[in-house]
Amino acid sequence: MDNNSTLNKEQITNLLPHREPMLLIDELINIVPHKSAVGIINVKKDFFFFQGHFPGQPVMPGVLIVEAFGQAAAALTAYSLNPTEVENKLVYLMSVDKARFRKPIMPECKLLLEIEAIRSRGRIWKYKGIAKVNGTRMADAEWAATIMDRNQQ
Repeated sequence: MDNNSTLNKEQITNLLPHREPMLLIDELINIVPHKSAVGIINVKKDFFFFQGHFPGQPVMPGVLIVEAFGQAAAALTAYSLNPTEVENKLVYLMSVDKARFRKPIMPECKLLLEIEAIRSRGRIWKYKGIAKVNGTRMADAEWAATIMDRNQQ
C-alpha cells in the first residue's frame, strides 16, 4: 500500500474482480485506509441498464446503486490491506440494511459514493454509505461484506 489517496479505473481493476459492464466505479478518491473513501461513477446515458430501465425515463436501478456501494467498499478494503492478505481473495456482499433511495439518479451526472467502514471483525466488515449528486443525497445504506478465498463456496 502506498500513500496515494486516489485510484483510477485501471488501479481499481487490479483490486477488484469486476469487469465491464459490471465494473461501476470510475475512481476512488479521498482514501483513508481502513476508514473511508469516495467512489466516483460518471453516469452515462449509454450504460447498459438505461435502455430498459426505463425507456424514455432512464433511472439507475437501486440494486446497482447498492452494487456500486459494495464495489467502492471492496476497493477501499483491498487497498487498505496488505496485498498478501487479499491475494486470491474476493469480497462478497453479506447483507444490506437501511437502504433508502431518496431521489432518482439520471444519466449524465457524477455520482459520489461516500463510504465509511464502521467496523471489522476478522473477515467481516460493516460499512455505511451516502450517494450524492451535486451535493444532494440520492440514496444511503449500510451493508456487510466478507473476504473469502477465491473458489470457496
